[in-house]
Amino acid sequence: MTDLDRDFRDGPLTGLKVLDLSRILAGPTAAQLLGDLGADVIKIERPGRGDDTRGWGPPFVKDADGNDTRESAYYLCANRNKRSVAVDMANPAGAALLADIAARSDVVIENFKVGDLKRRGLDYETLAARNPGLVYCSITGFGQTGPYAPRAGYDFLIQGMGGIMSVTGDAEGQPTKVGVGIADVMTGMYAVTSILSALRVRDATGRGQQIDLALFDTQISWLINQGLDYLTAGTTPVRRGNAHPTVVPYETFPASDGWFIIAVGNDGQFAKFAAAAGREELSADPRFATNPARVVNHDALIEIMREITRTRTMAEWMTLLTGVGVPVGPVNTIPDAINDPHALERGSRVRQDHPVAGKGYVETLGNPAKLSATPVTYRRPPPMVGQHTDEVLAELGFDVAALRDKGAVG
Repeated sequence: MTDLDRDFRDGPLTGLKVLDLSRILAGPTAAQLLGDLGADVIKIERPGRGDDTRGWGPPFVKDADGNDTRESAYYLCANRNKRSVAVDMANPAGAALLADIAARSDVVIENFKVGDLKRRGLDYETLAARNPGLVYCSITGFGQTGPYAPRAGYDFLIQGMGGIMSVTGDAEGQPTKVGVGIADVMTGMYAVTSILSALRVRDATGRGQQIDLALFDTQISWLINQGLDYLTAGTTPVRRGNAHPTVVPYETFPASDGWFIIAVGNDGQFAKFAAAAGREELSADPRFATNPARVVNHDALIEIMREITRTRTMAEWMTLLTGVGVPVGPVNTIPDAINDPHALERGSRVRQDHPVAGKGYVETLGNPAKLSATPVTYRRPPPMVGQHTDEVLAELGFDVAALRDKGAVG
């Protein structure tokens, strides 16, 4: 066994201690990603009830008799590679216990309303006084400052307030949210990047810091080119369905048997499409010869292209256009995507043993990071409420029986 194998056998963050006080999706997503990379994540849950998302179903994991358990699919999606400890934070002894765990941790992740944890002695300033190297990541709807700071924030609200719904959906339809909690997920991604950056500073200086992440800020930051269209030209971006505002043709097209995507990224690819379709004159037409011209003449070009694409099946277009180097692909259902042979080869599905699942295991979606020397690991399935309370507290040297007598733990 090499030093690398021995020191980082569970991933590049082996040995990192993370206290996860967060709930719902953004915080748990960040903590799960750290867990996939090897961190020891201690998830704190309310005794009995647990994380709110445990009740966000159906669907729920089925037991051996086909009955619903309390393990919802929503909960499973963001809680792999964690150990669950049931602590009553409202109990002073429970809050004191969490402060003691934080004193032995590298990272704390929380998503309580601004000020909620201060009254329990679990705010950054209080914990950092005991553990100066602590990296403390606060995730809220609107941040620690500003006029909206006291408000609760949920993904759907943030998608609406943050502008993404104004550019999502058909031009003549209603504003539409993205089909998954993307504001939550992207905030979780930014949280991991920020935590790793703060840890690098901590390792160099010995000092931790607080990270203030807001779903609202994150949503605005990833308006990317649509946001820059407004800042550059002063125009308000609008809904365009599946069309791209500045790249044409780059949208869905009807085949004779369904819908597929053509994603032309440059003039050369458009010329290849025209030639493959037997319509070379399109790439020579001044209205369509260059991308800026195609953007201006979008409607005319798309009408012509849709007449062309309806003449063949999706499979025929895939073969024809792939063969000449034009980006093309199907509009898959979620089962189609997850079970695509390429996705399976890349680890789209992760199967883990689970104590209450009737088939003996649960499945989650794979982590996309492929690290050659220290790959991600899938060590633990999403835990049941308080499953590891005794195990974790005993490892940390606490008197579990005494804590239970005080009502601090479940």
